[in-house]
Amino acid sequence: MVQRIYLDNNATTMLDPSIKALMEPYFCEKFGNPNSLHKYGTETHPAIAEAIEKLYKGIGADDNDDIIITSCATESNNWVIKGVYFDEIVKKGKKHIVTTEVEHPAVRATCSFLESLGVEVTYLPINAQGTITTEQVREALREDTALVSIMWANNETGLIFPIEEIGALCRQKGVLFHTDAVQAIGKIPVSVKKANVDFLSFSAHKFHGPKGVGGLYIRKGVELTPLLHGGEHMRGRRSGTLNVPYIIGMGEAMKLATDYLDFELTQVRKLRDRLEDALLSIPDVFVVGSRENRVPNTTLISVRGIEGEAMLWDLNKAGIAASTGSACASEDLEANPVMVAIGADKELAHTAIRISLSRFTTSEEIDYTIEVFKKAVGRLRAISSSYEN
Repeated sequence: MVQRIYLDNNATTMLDPSIKALMEPYFCEKFGNPNSLHKYGTETHPAIAEAIEKLYKGIGADDNDDIIITSCATESNNWVIKGVYFDEIVKKGKKHIVTTEVEHPAVRATCSFLESLGVEVTYLPINAQGTITTEQVREALREDTALVSIMWANNETGLIFPIEEIGALCRQKGVLFHTDAVQAIGKIPVSVKKANVDFLSFSAHKFHGPKGVGGLYIRKGVELTPLLHGGEHMRGRRSGTLNVPYIIGMGEAMKLATDYLDFELTQVRKLRDRLEDALLSIPDVFVVGSRENRVPNTTLISVRGIEGEAMLWDLNKAGIAASTGSACASEDLEANPVMVAIGADKELAHTAIRISLSRFTTSEEIDYTIEVFKKAVGRLRAISSSYEN
C-alpha cells in the first residue's frame, strides 16, 4: 500500500485536529452574526475577543495597534499596497514603491498593477545567498518612496530577510514598511515591535489553522484606506460579516504556533537537516541558501540532469507530496524564479524541488523520503539526455 507523506507545508498545512474541535461549536450551535444584538450574536463575542488577543500576543502587537481579520494574506497584501496607493500616492503625490524580485505573486502582481497606473516600482534583485541587504533598500529609497514591501521569509527557499534592519531604516527615513510574514510565523520568532513594521500580513492555513482566513497588522496611527466598503465591521476598516469559527481557529493556531516554536527550531530542524545531508550525499545535488539563515522546515534542492516536474512525478507516485515552488504559481512551467535570480544556469533553474516539513512530520517519513528520492534520482538520470556520469 502506497504511503501518504505530506512535505509541502509551505503551500498549506494540515488543520491541527485540536483546532478543528475548538471551531466545531461555532458552525451549528453558536452560529449567530456577531453584529446582531440578540444572544445568538453576543454569545460569540468572548471567543472572538480571546482569539484576537492570541493574534496580538503571537506577533507582539500592542493593544492600541490594529489586527484586522481578512480572508487571507493575499487580501492583506493587496489591501496594503492599494491602500498606500490612495493614501500616499494619490493624496500626497508620492510615486515610488520598493519591493523584491522574489516576493509572493500577491505582492508582485499588485505592484505590477500599480505600475499600469503610473507608479514607479523598484524590484530589488536577490544576491548569490538568496537574500537582499539593508544597503540595497537604502540605495533604492527616494524622497517620493511611499512604501517598502519585503517578505520576512521566502516561500521557496525559506531564507530569512533582514527585516528588523530594514524596518529600522524605514522608520528612520519616514517610509511606510510592510512585510509579508506568511512563511515566518510558526517557524521563527516574529515581533512587530522589534521589526518596526507598519503593516504585517499573515494567513492561518500556513500554521495549521483553517484556510480562508488571515490577518493584517496595522501599527497604531497609520492610515490605510479600506479595500472593502459597506459596513462598520472591524471598526470600519474591513467590511464583511466576521467568520467566527475561522477566527477562533486562527487565534488558537497562532497560540500553538508560538508554543511550538522551540520544537520547530530543534526537532523539525533536525529532521530537515538529516534529509538534506542524505540528499546532498548524491553527486550534483545542490541546496539553495545557508541553514543558519533559513526557516527550520524548508529545503529548496536541485538535482542536475532531472526536471523538477519529473522528480515530482516519481515522488507523488510513491505517495510523497512536494512541489517545484510556490503553489500559487504551480501551473507556470517556467524556470524557478528564485533559481534564476541567484544566477543558476538555465538547466539547473528547472530542477528545483521544494520540500517543507511541519511539526507533524515524523522521522519514519523522512527515512522513507530519502529512500524514494535516491531511487528516483537513479531512475531519472539513467534516462536523462542532459546528464552524464
